Amino acid sequence: MPRDTDDIDVAAFDPTDQPDADDLRALVNQLDAESPLIASVLDTLVEAVSDLQTRVEQLEDQQEATHDIATTAVGNAARNENELDTVERKARKNRQIAKTAVGKAEQAIADPDYQEDAQRLPDDVEPSSSPLDFFANCEAETIREVFVEQSNRTNTYRAVAAAKRWPEFATISNTTGAVAFERDDLQHALTAELGEKPHRQTVSRVWDKMLDLGGTDLELRDRQISNQQEPRELLVMERDTAEGLLEERYAGLALLDGADKKTVAGGVTPVVTESEE
Repeated sequence: MPRDTDDIDVAAFDPTDQPDADDLRALVNQLDAESPLIASVLDTLVEAVSDLQTRVEQLEDQQEATHDIATTAVGNAARNENELDTVERKARKNRQIAKTAVGKAEQAIADPDYQEDAQRLPDDVEPSSSPLDFFANCEAETIREVFVEQSNRTNTYRAVAAAKRWPEFATISNTTGAVAFERDDLQHALTAELGEKPHRQTVSRVWDKMLDLGGTDLELRDRQISNQQEPRELLVMERDTAEGLLEERYAGLALLDGADKKTVAGGVTPVVTESEE
């Protein structure tokens, strides 16, 4: 006869839990089933549960190992990307140093005074029409290094960068195509460049730098919509001149030492090294 169910320790078995195989075997032994078929079925079920639990544990171990491998791979990829960026920056700087040295030698032979001559520019590159045009067509990274990092002339760099953003912020005449910056336009361009609204004094200083750099390419004009309004100043350049700021004619060429000091109209130092392959 089977044992009285009152003797079975059912309190030790919570059906809401997930008992392991040993708990199930203990429960089956307490049942003490008389039928060999029932006993065999119960034993089979217990073994199936045991196999499933083993498989679940294996899958959990594999998932944890896979997560560790993925985490390590992501970390290595990020580290390798940072190292690659560092190597590329050093390589670019080394190329600039080498090209500048070549440029000095070439220009010392061609023109001891280092003055601009269209015949001596490489690859039929057109000469600049103003310091603004010249610096706008050099590589931005090079200009930043020269004006910001080396000579602490941040507003000069900002003037060049803001002038190149005329398609976004300047006013373009529907009749003549001329491009005009008001002070508000320049403030918007500087806000986009700096990531924050510039101080009024900064806008004024960059305005003056842009006017100095522009030479004959930029014309200072007054605009007065009505007699009730104060005249507003404009920095105006022809459409062809504005588009010339975006040509990147000197990208890949070296900026020679002293070029940053030629920031008045008529005193532009040219780039004379060969183009980068």
